[in-house]
Amino acid sequence: MPSRRATLALLAAAAASPALGQTADRPNPMPGELREALERDRNGIVLGNPDGNVTLTEFFDYNCPFCKKLVPAVQRLIGADPQLRVVFREWPVFGEGSDFAARAALAAREQGKYWQVHAGLMAMKDRAAEPSVMRVIRRLGLDEAKLRAAMQSDPVEDHIARSFMLAEHMSLIGTPTFIAGDEALFGEQSFDDLTALVARARKTLGVAAG
Repeated sequence: MPSRRATLALLAAAAASPALGQTADRPNPMPGELREALERDRNGIVLGNPDGNVTLTEFFDYNCPFCKKLVPAVQRLIGADPQLRVVFREWPVFGEGSDFAARAALAAREQGKYWQVHAGLMAMKDRAAEPSVMRVIRRLGLDEAKLRAAMQSDPVEDHIARSFMLAEHMSLIGTPTFIAGDEALFGEQSFDDLTALVARARKTLGVAAG
């Protein structure tokens, strides 16, 4: 895992470049340093095809109702596109409960249970807060002491810090935000919206659909 110092140095380099636009109308080209920081973080969370020819990044929060609503669309997109690489960025913008949830999910990686915890938190009807998050953790049988220790670890701190720094640099306004190519979309999106975003990204990057 990269050290916090290395993470901050990479983001500082990216911050010297113009920010990413939020709309499809003539978006700014993304500088290489920024794309590297956004898409290729060794401490990131990758699903879909890790060697895919285009990357879709999602910034999300467990207390964001639209993030939860879009889980099936993202899963469908991954299933429909064998060359799609997806990066999840935990971005806890809805306060203390969101921060606790993000830390718990990231810490669960040490026990090989990130995806189970992520799915459990996304499926919750209650607001994400320490009591509701820990109910999910206990139901999944994780070691609570190890989890709480890992919640303060460098990899967890690095992931969350990077999410906030990237979001600030790119002037993101909330969750969910989806980024592909040189374009970002904020808010509720349909499956067709996400498919079109990925298609435009392939055109921008000069790669063919898989």
